[in-house]
Amino acid sequence: MATVLFCPVTFNLAETTRMIEVARALSPGHTAVFLGYEADYVPLITAAGFEYHGCEPAWSQAERDQALRLDQGKALRSPFTADLVRARVAAERRLIREHDARAVVIGSNVTSLLSARAERVPLFYPVPFALTRPQVQQTRRMGLVRGWGRVARTADLVSTAALRWAYLHAPLAPRAFTTVARELGVPPLRTLGSLLEADVNLVTVLAPELDGYELPAGYRRVGPIFAHLDAPVPPMVTALAQAPQPLVYLALGSSADRRLALAAARELGSLPVNVVAPIAHYLADGDEVPPNVHVTGLLPAHRLGGLVDAAVLHGGQGTVQTACAIGVPFVGMGLQPEQVWNVDVWQRRGNALSLPPRAAGTGQLAVAVARILAEPSFRAAADGVRLECAGADGAAASARAIEEVLAPPG
Repeated sequence: MATVLFCPVTFNLAETTRMIEVARALSPGHTAVFLGYEADYVPLITAAGFEYHGCEPAWSQAERDQALRLDQGKALRSPFTADLVRARVAAERRLIREHDARAVVIGSNVTSLLSARAERVPLFYPVPFALTRPQVQQTRRMGLVRGWGRVARTADLVSTAALRWAYLHAPLAPRAFTTVARELGVPPLRTLGSLLEADVNLVTVLAPELDGYELPAGYRRVGPIFAHLDAPVPPMVTALAQAPQPLVYLALGSSADRRLALAAARELGSLPVNVVAPIAHYLADGDEVPPNVHVTGLLPAHRLGGLVDAAVLHGGQGTVQTACAIGVPFVGMGLQPEQVWNVDVWQRRGNALSLPPRAAGTGQLAVAVARILAEPSFRAAADGVRLECAGADGAAASARAIEEVLAPPG
């Protein structure tokens, strides 16, 4: 039996919970150990019973904001300096050796691409399909320019081609990764694509989401992975579900911001609905929301099926997959290309509507939510998707893929 080292970005909620689900699915004889740098969602790891090692250097809030802007395509400057990359790689290599880890599982903790390869340990990445190498290579239109007129289509084709070239060929990865890779004697990470690809990439989608695509060597579809928080549904939510007004769930993950949270909450407050909103981590003292918007901390969203009538989401794969699994139609406002893709997949299936984030504080959001609640087709499509999700277990499939590599030869 072996130790598996999990390396999520611990200020990213979906990524941390995805790692927890995979760790839980490992056979009991294996040992899951976690490392991270920021403390935000570490309590979820320790509450799940896993050993956790906090490492340095951690990012400041300004560096985290900068990394988020880089991830969303809103900035070019990176918080990854050569000194930071060297220090993190050294910390990760030390833990790999101390625990004799036989596999490393990552989210977007890109320094693990260097540390695992320097230690010659197989590297696994449970990853959404959007913005993977095969998705970028094989997608004709990425939806970077919205619309279906000839001008919009042409502009999107040009934008997609530019993104494809930049992703696969341009040396846009922070220089620190190439510098440190050369010092370690491992292949350099020069392109954006190289920062998002492990030895085994476990694609966390349902089979219909890959219609028209082929997965190359090193890629394997495992199915959805989303959080199953070990907590009861608060009585307040149950009471709101029994009220005559529809109940809307507002969830913005960990990649939104205070402005978006307040704008969406205030716009939803104009509707004849109740809203349960786990957005407390975004709000500051003195922030006011309408009386029909009930702000909470994290909720066990996988237990909200049958209680909420619609959802408003930021488009992160975890929140989207949870809504699909429990049969709740939703409005999605993707904050970056991967999240836009996550929403568009289900808009085409009929259980979602896609809006740009700038619509959060406008009447467009209220109109979209009113449509979701009023038109039976959205609920019918959501019920169909829920049936497709039944029995899909991406965490278990990921664990099997890891254990196949851990199994002794012969």
